[in-house]
Amino acid sequence: MNWSPRQKRLGLIAAGVLVLSVAAAFVLNAFNSNLVFFFTPTQVSQGEAPKGRTFRAGGMVKENSLVRDGNSVRFVITDTVQEVPVVYVGLLPDLFKEGKGVVAQGKLGNDGIFVASEVLAKHDENYMPPEAKHAMDQAAAAKAAQSLKP
Repeated sequence: MNWSPRQKRLGLIAAGVLVLSVAAAFVLNAFNSNLVFFFTPTQVSQGEAPKGRTFRAGGMVKENSLVRDGNSVRFVITDTVQEVPVVYVGLLPDLFKEGKGVVAQGKLGNDGIFVASEVLAKHDENYMPPEAKHAMDQAAAAKAAQSLKP
């Protein structure tokens, strides 16, 4: 079959568009697979957090909630409205303390316990992770709005 120069060009353009489309699909799929969303304890307790998928939960470490059992650690993250129990196996960051901001990355178990694979703590006395700060501000605003209702 004889192809005219015009048909050859159209074929090359179509093949190029197809290759670019496939490459874009692979990139977007990889990006979506590695995307990790942040949720507050209130959002987690309301069921907004994904089940069986990695996400970040953050807030303040509740006072007197830290329990160490060998290499396993249990603590509670709160946004002053709701609480999420967390289990983590590994070494906590040096700056991890009760009453301070924390962001944990992991998955929510069927029992409602967040199983963390990574725990991030604040960097200095005035720092709080932006996600945790935003969560605390939202929780405080919601709590204030509830207290104003008759």
